[in-house]
Amino acid sequence: MKKKLLFLFLILSVSVFSQETLNTMFYNVFKFPNSLPQNRQLILKDILDEYRPDLFMICELATENGANLILNTSLQNQSDKFARALFVADTTDLADPLQTMVFYNTRKLTLVNQQKIPTVYRDINQYSFQLNTASNDPIRLEVFVAHLKSSTGPANRQIRLEMVQEVTKSLKKLTQPNTYVLFAGDFNLYNSSEPAYQEILNPSNAILMVDPINAPGNWQDNANFSSIHTQSTRVSNVGFGSGANAGGSGGLDDRFDFIMMSENFKNSSRLSYVNDSYKAFGNNGGCLNKDVKDPNCTGVYSLTLRNNLYNMSDHLPVVMQFQIHEKLSVKSVESKPFIWLKSPNVTNEKIEIGIDKTQLNSENNMLFIYNSVGQFVKSVQINNQSSITINCQGLTSGVYYIKNKGTNEVLKFIKK
Repeated sequence: MKKKLLFLFLILSVSVFSQETLNTMFYNVFKFPNSLPQNRQLILKDILDEYRPDLFMICELATENGANLILNTSLQNQSDKFARALFVADTTDLADPLQTMVFYNTRKLTLVNQQKIPTVYRDINQYSFQLNTASNDPIRLEVFVAHLKSSTGPANRQIRLEMVQEVTKSLKKLTQPNTYVLFAGDFNLYNSSEPAYQEILNPSNAILMVDPINAPGNWQDNANFSSIHTQSTRVSNVGFGSGANAGGSGGLDDRFDFIMMSENFKNSSRLSYVNDSYKAFGNNGGCLNKDVKDPNCTGVYSLTLRNNLYNMSDHLPVVMQFQIHEKLSVKSVESKPFIWLKSPNVTNEKIEIGIDKTQLNSENNMLFIYNSVGQFVKSVQINNQSSITINCQGLTSGVYYIKNKGTNEVLKFIKK
């Protein structure tokens, strides 16, 4: 009997240890890469090396070059290959354009679609993922990333509410059963009674959303919530530039940054929230109105990490983990890409695309073309061809992107 129990224990132990987590992080990277100090991609690399997110969501990305710096430098030490979404410029504020972006572990996630959600103030972006499990029933993960209007006052609260309402409208369009949803961002909320916060948690939403830590109250300048404050990492912004380019100051006293989740994460047998994994990363608590690097703010987060967070941004990241209860599929390493440009990427007339037919399947048999602001332009059927010519004469001048739903590859071309 004892041998049987020991055998059962060993089997269960192997099963538990074979499961993997999906580590997520949201971070306001503060006008990256333009703000001081220089070479922040190296500071960010040290931060990401400590947490190793599989899904890295950001706001305040200023340029596509910044996205490439994060992908090719900040994430270079990760054990798995990473990819990013398309960069879609936010045109709501041409004087200070800032965008959201996601980076993801391609062993665990596949990005199948993305779209821009225009709002009254700033674009919100929606990213549609599938987990790379071996099951024929895909695990779908919808990710919304936002940067809501800042500042106090009824007018700003109303704008935040109207921005959130665009997300809750989008929840109605998610018709696949058991879709999991994350809504992350710098929400600029001061307390849980704000209409925008209540709208996220509205029980009449098409998909019920919850705050993972369930911490209602007046968050601003309240010592009871000091462990979840995310802004500002600095008492003073001297040395970080001038004016708005220097970022916030005053020390840690606001819970501005969030990752909200759909309720089905709480008790799912496929993808579930890891209890107590939601953290304001780098916040040891007891640091109200102090620098995050204050030597008296001791705890589990090291002074080295807190120094990096102090220099990287005026916000702290928010992190949380999810348990993947299904086995991930093992994909063979591809000897060459699925699609590639066979012609120059600047054209007046046409673009020729090469296709690796050996990788064709039911998911990737269509190419989709998007313009520089993320709007869908046209689709092209592959039809088992090894080469496709796309007529560009009907397109207006500008930058375009070619993508398909079965791989993470993106091709870029310019119509003159």
